Amino acid sequence: MSRVLVTGASRGIGRAVALAFATNGDRVAVHYASDIEAAQRTRELLPGEGHALIGANLAEPDAAQRVMAAAVEALGGVDILINNAAVATSPRTEHSIARVDYAHWRQIWRQMLEVNLLGAVDLTYLFSRHLIDRGAGGRVINIGSRGAFRGEPDFPAYAASKAALHAFGQSMAQALAPHAIAVTSVAPGFIGTERQESKLAGTEGNRVRAQSPFGRVGTPEEVAAAVLYLASPEAEWASGSILDLNGASHLRT
Repeated sequence: MSRVLVTGASRGIGRAVALAFATNGDRVAVHYASDIEAAQRTRELLPGEGHALIGANLAEPDAAQRVMAAAVEALGGVDILINNAAVATSPRTEHSIARVDYAHWRQIWRQMLEVNLLGAVDLTYLFSRHLIDRGAGGRVINIGSRGAFRGEPDFPAYAASKAALHAFGQSMAQALAPHAIAVTSVAPGFIGTERQESKLAGTEGNRVRAQSPFGRVGTPEEVAAAVLYLASPEAEWASGSILDLNGASHLRT
Protein backbone atom coordinates (compact mmCIF):
# COMPACT_ATOMS: atom_id res chain seq x y z
CA MET A 1 0.00 0.00 0.00
CA SER A 2 1.27 3.46 -0.95
CA ARG A 3 0.29 6.85 0.42
CA VAL A 4 -0.54 9.27 -2.37
CA LEU A 5 -1.08 13.03 -2.53
CA VAL A 6 -3.09 14.09 -5.59
CA THR A 7 -3.41 17.83 -6.10
CA GLY A 8 -6.41 19.27 -7.88
CA ALA A 9 -8.41 16.11 -7.21
CA SER A 10 -11.90 17.55 -6.82
CA ARG A 11 -12.95 16.55 -10.34
CA GLY A 12 -11.72 15.59 -13.82
CA ILE A 13 -8.29 14.03 -14.20
CA GLY A 14 -7.45 14.50 -10.53
CA ARG A 15 -10.56 12.64 -9.40
CA ALA A 16 -9.87 9.78 -11.82
CA VAL A 17 -6.27 9.53 -10.59
CA ALA A 18 -7.36 9.49 -6.96
CA LEU A 19 -9.93 6.79 -7.73
CA ALA A 20 -7.36 4.66 -9.58
CA PHE A 21 -4.96 4.69 -6.64
CA ALA A 22 -7.70 3.99 -4.09
CA THR A 23 -8.99 1.11 -6.21
CA ASN A 24 -5.41 -0.18 -6.22
CA GLY A 25 -5.55 -0.36 -2.43
CA ASP A 26 -3.64 2.86 -1.75
CA ARG A 27 -4.54 5.66 0.65
CA VAL A 28 -5.11 9.04 -0.96
CA ALA A 29 -4.97 12.66 0.17
CA VAL A 30 -7.44 14.56 -2.03
CA HIS A 31 -6.30 18.16 -2.45
CA TYR A 32 -8.67 20.84 -3.68
CA ALA A 33 -8.43 24.61 -4.09
CA SER A 34 -11.94 25.85 -3.27
CA ASP A 35 -14.70 23.45 -4.38
CA ILE A 36 -15.13 21.47 -1.18
CA GLU A 37 -18.37 19.86 -2.32
CA ALA A 38 -16.73 18.37 -5.42
CA ALA A 39 -13.76 17.25 -3.31
CA GLN A 40 -16.07 15.58 -0.82
CA ARG A 41 -17.72 13.77 -3.72
CA THR A 42 -14.31 12.52 -4.82
CA ARG A 43 -13.65 11.29 -1.29
CA GLU A 44 -17.03 9.48 -1.21
CA LEU A 45 -16.17 7.67 -4.45
CA LEU A 46 -12.89 6.28 -3.13
CA PRO A 47 -12.98 2.67 -1.97
CA GLY A 48 -11.09 1.75 1.17
CA GLU A 49 -10.34 3.68 4.34
CA GLY A 50 -7.90 6.28 5.57
CA HIS A 51 -8.29 8.84 2.80
CA ALA A 52 -8.11 12.58 3.52
CA LEU A 53 -9.32 15.94 2.23
CA ILE A 54 -6.92 18.90 2.11
CA GLY A 55 -8.00 22.35 0.97
CA ALA A 56 -5.57 25.11 -0.07
CA ASN A 57 -4.98 27.56 -2.90
CA LEU A 58 -1.50 26.72 -4.15
CA ALA A 59 -1.01 30.30 -5.32
CA GLU A 60 -0.72 31.37 -1.68
CA PRO A 61 2.87 31.59 -0.37
CA ASP A 62 2.57 29.05 2.45
CA ALA A 63 0.01 26.74 0.84
CA ALA A 64 2.44 24.03 -0.29
CA GLN A 65 3.85 23.68 3.21
CA ARG A 66 0.36 23.40 4.68
CA VAL A 67 -0.70 20.83 2.09
CA MET A 68 2.35 18.62 2.54
CA ALA A 69 2.22 18.80 6.34
CA ALA A 70 -1.48 17.92 6.33
CA ALA A 71 -0.94 14.99 3.93
CA VAL A 72 1.94 13.60 6.01
CA GLU A 73 -0.11 13.87 9.18
CA ALA A 74 -3.27 12.36 7.69
CA LEU A 75 -1.60 9.48 5.88
CA GLY A 76 1.36 8.93 8.19
CA GLY A 77 3.71 9.88 5.36
CA VAL A 78 3.56 10.34 1.59
CA ASP A 79 5.17 8.02 -0.97
CA ILE A 80 3.80 9.38 -4.25
CA LEU A 81 3.10 12.96 -5.35
CA ILE A 82 0.84 13.73 -8.31
CA ASN A 83 1.17 17.37 -9.39
CA ASN A 84 -2.15 17.84 -11.13
CA ALA A 85 -3.52 21.14 -9.77
CA ALA A 86 -3.71 23.82 -12.45
CA VAL A 87 -5.48 26.95 -13.54
CA ALA A 88 -7.11 25.51 -16.65
CA THR A 89 -7.96 26.95 -20.04
CA SER A 90 -11.44 28.46 -20.09
CA PRO A 91 -13.22 31.55 -21.41
CA ARG A 92 -12.30 33.27 -18.16
CA THR A 93 -8.58 32.57 -18.54
CA GLU A 94 -8.28 33.21 -22.29
CA HIS A 95 -5.59 35.80 -22.93
CA SER A 96 -5.00 36.09 -26.66
CA ILE A 97 -2.58 38.96 -27.03
CA ALA A 98 -4.80 40.68 -29.61
CA ARG A 99 -7.93 40.60 -27.44
CA VAL A 100 -6.94 41.41 -23.84
CA ASP A 101 -5.54 44.46 -22.13
CA TYR A 102 -2.18 44.53 -20.38
CA ALA A 103 -3.64 44.22 -16.88
CA HIS A 104 -5.51 41.02 -17.76
CA TRP A 105 -2.46 39.67 -19.58
CA ARG A 106 -0.28 40.12 -16.49
CA GLN A 107 -2.93 38.73 -14.15
CA ILE A 108 -3.43 35.47 -16.06
CA TRP A 109 0.28 34.90 -16.60
CA ARG A 110 1.03 35.23 -12.90
CA GLN A 111 -1.99 33.19 -11.83
CA MET A 112 -1.11 30.28 -14.12
CA LEU A 113 2.59 30.28 -13.29
CA GLU A 114 1.94 30.45 -9.55
CA VAL A 115 -0.31 27.37 -9.55
CA ASN A 116 0.65 25.33 -12.61
CA LEU A 117 4.40 25.62 -12.16
CA LEU A 118 5.46 27.08 -8.82
CA GLY A 119 2.88 25.19 -6.78
CA ALA A 120 4.26 21.94 -8.22
CA VAL A 121 7.83 23.13 -7.74
CA ASP A 122 7.26 23.87 -4.06
CA LEU A 123 5.42 20.63 -3.39
CA THR A 124 8.11 18.63 -5.16
CA TYR A 125 10.78 20.18 -2.96
CA LEU A 126 8.85 19.50 0.25
CA PHE A 127 7.91 15.97 -0.80
CA SER A 128 11.45 15.11 -1.86
CA ARG A 129 12.92 16.35 1.40
CA HIS A 130 10.29 14.31 3.25
CA LEU A 131 11.46 11.19 1.41
CA ILE A 132 15.17 11.96 1.75
CA ASP A 133 14.82 12.58 5.48
CA ARG A 134 13.02 9.23 5.78
CA GLY A 135 15.62 7.47 3.65
CA ALA A 136 12.82 6.31 1.38
CA GLY A 137 12.28 6.27 -2.37
CA GLY A 138 9.17 7.47 -4.13
CA ARG A 139 7.54 8.88 -7.23
CA VAL A 140 6.69 12.33 -8.57
CA ILE A 141 4.34 12.48 -11.55
CA ASN A 142 3.50 15.78 -13.20
CA ILE A 143 0.37 16.31 -15.26
CA GLY A 144 1.55 18.42 -18.17
CA SER A 145 -0.08 19.07 -21.52
CA ARG A 146 0.12 18.57 -25.27
CA GLY A 147 -0.04 22.35 -25.42
CA ALA A 148 3.53 22.54 -24.15
CA PHE A 149 4.66 21.19 -27.53
CA ARG A 150 2.15 22.42 -30.11
CA GLY A 151 1.50 25.86 -28.60
CA GLU A 152 -1.68 27.50 -27.30
CA PRO A 153 -2.17 30.86 -29.06
CA ASP A 154 -5.17 31.83 -26.92
CA PHE A 155 -3.59 30.49 -23.71
CA PRO A 156 0.17 31.08 -23.99
CA ALA A 157 0.70 31.17 -20.22
CA TYR A 158 -0.87 27.73 -19.91
CA ALA A 159 1.40 26.26 -22.58
CA ALA A 160 4.46 27.93 -21.08
CA SER A 161 3.64 26.75 -17.57
CA LYS A 162 3.26 23.16 -18.75
CA ALA A 163 6.44 23.27 -20.84
CA ALA A 164 8.29 24.53 -17.78
CA LEU A 165 6.71 21.79 -15.67
CA HIS A 166 7.99 19.16 -18.11
CA ALA A 167 11.49 20.66 -18.03
CA PHE A 168 11.43 20.90 -14.25
CA GLY A 169 10.44 17.24 -14.03
CA GLN A 170 13.37 16.19 -16.19
CA SER A 171 15.79 18.20 -14.06
CA MET A 172 14.39 16.60 -10.93
CA ALA A 173 14.62 13.14 -12.48
CA GLN A 174 18.37 13.58 -12.66
CA ALA A 175 18.69 15.30 -9.29
CA LEU A 176 16.57 12.80 -7.35
CA ALA A 177 17.58 9.48 -8.93
CA PRO A 178 20.41 9.00 -6.38
CA HIS A 179 17.70 9.10 -3.71
CA ALA A 180 15.57 6.44 -5.46
CA ILE A 181 12.95 9.04 -6.41
CA ALA A 182 11.71 8.71 -9.99
CA VAL A 183 10.11 11.71 -11.71
CA THR A 184 7.96 11.55 -14.84
CA SER A 185 5.35 13.64 -16.64
CA VAL A 186 2.32 12.89 -18.77
CA ALA A 187 1.18 15.26 -21.52
CA PRO A 188 -2.52 14.75 -22.24
CA GLY A 189 -4.28 16.13 -25.26
CA PHE A 190 -7.95 17.08 -25.11
CA ILE A 191 -9.60 15.13 -22.28
CA GLY A 192 -13.36 14.79 -21.95
CA THR A 193 -13.84 15.98 -18.39
CA GLU A 194 -17.03 17.41 -16.89
CA ARG A 195 -15.68 20.89 -17.59
CA GLN A 196 -15.58 20.12 -21.33
CA GLU A 197 -19.04 18.56 -21.68
CA SER A 198 -20.72 21.65 -23.13
CA LYS A 199 -17.90 22.21 -25.60
CA LEU A 200 -18.04 18.63 -26.83
CA ALA A 201 -21.82 18.74 -27.13
CA GLY A 202 -21.78 21.98 -29.11
CA THR A 203 -20.78 22.90 -32.63
CA GLU A 204 -17.09 22.71 -31.75
CA GLY A 205 -17.31 19.10 -30.58
CA ASN A 206 -16.75 17.49 -33.96
CA ARG A 207 -13.73 19.69 -34.64
CA VAL A 208 -12.20 18.72 -31.31
CA ARG A 209 -12.80 15.00 -31.88
CA ALA A 210 -11.32 15.27 -35.38
CA GLN A 211 -7.96 16.34 -33.89
CA SER A 212 -7.25 12.65 -33.30
CA PRO A 213 -7.34 10.02 -36.04
CA PHE A 214 -9.29 7.90 -33.57
CA GLY A 215 -12.13 10.40 -33.94
CA ARG A 216 -12.62 10.91 -30.22
CA VAL A 217 -11.15 12.65 -27.20
CA GLY A 218 -9.30 11.06 -24.32
CA THR A 219 -10.81 10.12 -20.98
CA PRO A 220 -9.68 10.94 -17.45
CA GLU A 221 -9.48 7.21 -16.80
CA GLU A 222 -6.90 6.76 -19.58
CA VAL A 223 -4.72 9.41 -17.99
CA ALA A 224 -5.19 7.78 -14.58
CA ALA A 225 -4.13 4.38 -15.93
CA ALA A 226 -0.90 5.89 -17.25
CA VAL A 227 -0.23 7.64 -13.95
CA LEU A 228 -0.81 4.42 -12.03
CA TYR A 229 1.77 2.66 -14.18
CA LEU A 230 4.33 5.44 -13.81
CA ALA A 231 3.90 5.24 -10.04
CA SER A 232 4.61 1.50 -10.01
CA PRO A 233 7.95 -0.07 -9.04
CA GLU A 234 8.28 -1.39 -12.62
CA ALA A 235 8.33 2.16 -14.03
CA GLU A 236 11.45 3.42 -12.26
CA TRP A 237 13.45 3.25 -15.51
CA ALA A 238 10.95 5.62 -17.13
CA SER A 239 12.21 8.43 -14.90
CA GLY A 240 12.78 11.60 -16.89
CA SER A 241 10.27 10.69 -19.57
CA ILE A 242 7.28 12.67 -20.81
CA LEU A 243 4.46 10.37 -21.91
CA ASP A 244 2.25 11.74 -24.69
CA LEU A 245 -1.43 10.87 -24.21
CA ASN A 246 -3.11 12.60 -27.11
CA GLY A 247 -4.44 9.90 -29.46
CA ALA A 248 -1.86 10.79 -32.15
CA SER A 249 -3.34 14.28 -32.40
CA HIS A 250 0.13 15.81 -32.09
CA LEU A 251 3.35 13.96 -32.89
CA ARG A 252 6.65 15.21 -31.54
CA THR A 253 9.90 14.72 -33.44
